[in-house]
Amino acid sequence: MPTSTVGHTPSLSTFLKSLKTNDIESSIELLVSLLKRRQIRNSRQCALATTHLLLSVVAKERIRDAQKLIERIRSVGRRLVAAQPREFAVGNIVRRVLGVVREVAEDNEDSSVGSELLSPGTPTTPGTSEARRPHLPKTFSEFTPLHGAAALPESFQTGLHASSSELESLAADSKPQRPSLMSSTTSYAAQGPSLTSLFSILQHPAGRSPAGSPGMSTPTAFSPSMKPSSSRPATPQRPGTASGPKEKMDIKAEVIDGIKELLDELDVVDSQIAENALDHIHSNEIVLTHTSSQTVQKFLMTAARKRKFTVFHAEAYPNNHEATHATILNGAAGDEDTDERWKPLTDMGITVILIPDSAVFALMSRINKVILAPHAVLANGSLLAAAGASTIARAAKTHHVPVVVLSGVYKLSPVYPFDTDELIEYGDPSKVVAFEDAAFAEKVDVVNPVYDHVEEDLVDLYITNLGGCAPSYLYRIVADHYRVEDVDLSSKEGVGAAVKAA
Repeated sequence: MPTSTVGHTPSLSTFLKSLKTNDIESSIELLVSLLKRRQIRNSRQCALATTHLLLSVVAKERIRDAQKLIERIRSVGRRLVAAQPREFAVGNIVRRVLGVVREVAEDNEDSSVGSELLSPGTPTTPGTSEARRPHLPKTFSEFTPLHGAAALPESFQTGLHASSSELESLAADSKPQRPSLMSSTTSYAAQGPSLTSLFSILQHPAGRSPAGSPGMSTPTAFSPSMKPSSSRPATPQRPGTASGPKEKMDIKAEVIDGIKELLDELDVVDSQIAENALDHIHSNEIVLTHTSSQTVQKFLMTAARKRKFTVFHAEAYPNNHEATHATILNGAAGDEDTDERWKPLTDMGITVILIPDSAVFALMSRINKVILAPHAVLANGSLLAAAGASTIARAAKTHHVPVVVLSGVYKLSPVYPFDTDELIEYGDPSKVVAFEDAAFAEKVDVVNPVYDHVEEDLVDLYITNLGGCAPSYLYRIVADHYRVEDVDLSSKEGVGAAVKAA
């Protein structure tokens, strides 16, 4: 196993520096060892380390084929997840990067198909559906109840796959179903419903609108039951124009740009969450928070610039109480690779009261809002947070106090908590019972859970960098950010699925 050449304890900053000098395999082994020894921990640091490593893998590997690139990223991701399975941010970032590769591969395939259809010397007429309309995607997300074309009307399905000659014969045999064009005396309210579906509207090129919509002067759009217009002569498409044949994109360069955008998202996620602070924290409120989270600290600081409120801070003993005390007294420090430091809330005129975890239930009747920071958010709306969060959430539900969770999208995992006991990580028991009490410890089993599992019905609102949402809406965000074939990184069924489908 490679060793770090830096003279102090390895951390995120030393790993990022080693990426510039080490080869890929040494960097992978170094990150695996840091994850196993818990020298890189917490969701944000693990997400940053994984993103930088995958950026180096894509940049330094001489792979330009999308399928081989997916296989390489999945193999690296499996090693990282196996090193620390309970750091969900590692697997989330790997899945996000795989989604970037699949999206680039699909766009590249679409551009190559468009180049064949719009090749030089091939005339394109307004009535040719193959040159005007791209095909609908053949794969649909399994997270939605819509599977394939089963949700489309039968008449639309037959018309969608019909050729232009079949459309002409269909139009000759049947009467047009469209309402007549408007005159100067007709109104929109007097018209019947248009037969153009939402799918047909989206498939029309820019600058053209379906018949019956404002701004339409000539009926150039057509439906499966209406013959296309042939008022304009066929004009050959010249190569080199904006709609001419496109060159195949550089997959490797596009994936690198996508990973850099992911890094930019990680850099601004706390600022984007803090923008919602004034909408949820009001003057003279009493807020209860837990642990020394940078996201919560910046959220409260943003609200403190214009509002005066009181903060009760649970100390999160025994795993996070020292960092909590330091945050209250000295403020919050930025990441290890930056010199950023935020001043404490007390310097901004905010009253902060440190309370033991045992006093939470007694004070909950006076609390107006509970703000929590999760370690990971699961697909069903539940979450993993520092030990003590479950007690706070249950006390808040008993006293009907709203619970607000601040989480970036990178913490949202597509994993479901089928076995919650497997998700809980246990820390050093000596923090609970000292070695001086060894005689007592021999008679009992001492456990020190690092995280608690909080059920989804105990959370009222999630605030992410995309905005606020209910726990029941998280499945939609999962479907938007992760591909179905990438949910299980241990399987090999998803390798190249997007390339083959395209």
